[in-house]
Amino acid sequence: MNNEIKSRALSEKEASSYICMSRSFLRQARMDGNRGNRTPAPPFIKIGRAVRYLREDLDAWLESFVRRTHLYQDEGVA
Repeated sequence: MNNEIKSRALSEKEASSYICMSRSFLRQARMDGNRGNRTPAPPFIKIGRAVRYLREDLDAWLESFVRRTHLYQDEGVA
C-alpha cells in the first residue's frame, strides 16, 4: 500500500519542478510581479517567511497560456 501524501502547498523547489520552470524564474516573477511583456508570475502565498504555491493555482496558471500547434499560429505567418 502506498502511503504517500500529496501536499497541496508546494515549496519553491517543488513548484519549479512541477511547472518545469527554474527557481530563479519564480523568484524574479515574485519580485517583479506581472509587468509588460514578461511571463506573468504564478500566484503564491506566504506563511510566515515561507513561500508556497498551491497545486491548483499552478494548474490554473499553466492552463491560462494559449496552446499552439506551431510557432507562428497567432501571427498569420506560415
